[in-house]
Amino acid sequence: MVADAGVQWHELDYHTLTQYSTAQTDLTLPIYPLKRRFRRRLLGWYDRNGRDLPWRKTRDPYRILVSEIMLQQTQVDRVMPKYEEWLERFPTFEALAKAPLRRAVQVWRPLGYNIRPRRLHAIAKHVVKYFDGRLPSDVETLKKFNGLGDYTVGAVQCFAFGKRAPIVDTNISRVLFRVFLGNGDRDKHAVKQHIWILSASLLPRKRFFDFNQALMDLGAMVCLARKPLCTKCPMRTICATYATNTKTLS
Repeated sequence: MVADAGVQWHELDYHTLTQYSTAQTDLTLPIYPLKRRFRRRLLGWYDRNGRDLPWRKTRDPYRILVSEIMLQQTQVDRVMPKYEEWLERFPTFEALAKAPLRRAVQVWRPLGYNIRPRRLHAIAKHVVKYFDGRLPSDVETLKKFNGLGDYTVGAVQCFAFGKRAPIVDTNISRVLFRVFLGNGDRDKHAVKQHIWILSASLLPRKRFFDFNQALMDLGAMVCLARKPLCTKCPMRTICATYATNTKTLS
């Protein structure tokens, strides 16, 4: 997500996010008590309702990367069996790099978007050749790999390397837009930029792994694109959209 001609979200100092956001987008960030309430409610809900997913039980950068690339434009229930099969066939970067590309593409089916196994195979070969089989953790290097955008880079940093990195996918964008904005055009560049900064400003100093996972779960399980389950949402009493549009979202 490019913030302006020369600045990207991950290059912004965390302590200047509020000032930068208001200057660049004419949108404001929530006050601290609201952010604290959001974090507590989200993490409490996640502790009771979070999904049991295999890639949440590992910090292996390779396994995290495989899961994140598989999950691009593909539902979780379709990914889970293929994720396990892929790791049985190609358990490491080295194993994938040694395998013929056609074999990797064959194993990937029927997930679709077959550019993804090709990109993953290319990343594996590059990591083995230039990084001794270990995925780099820094943003600048990760962004050079074809197919790794801001979300995937942030997810790998957070979930694999334990870094306090914000992420925004479709589910997270929907949750943050509905709770904190409530109206406007979510597809506008300024709004997209603001949601990234909002995600970073909400990220707690502890449990940021769980926080990011919880945001995705809330969007996937409750704050649905169509027919959201607002009466079951822990944010309903602080949600800007629910407060002004309950008939549409009930």
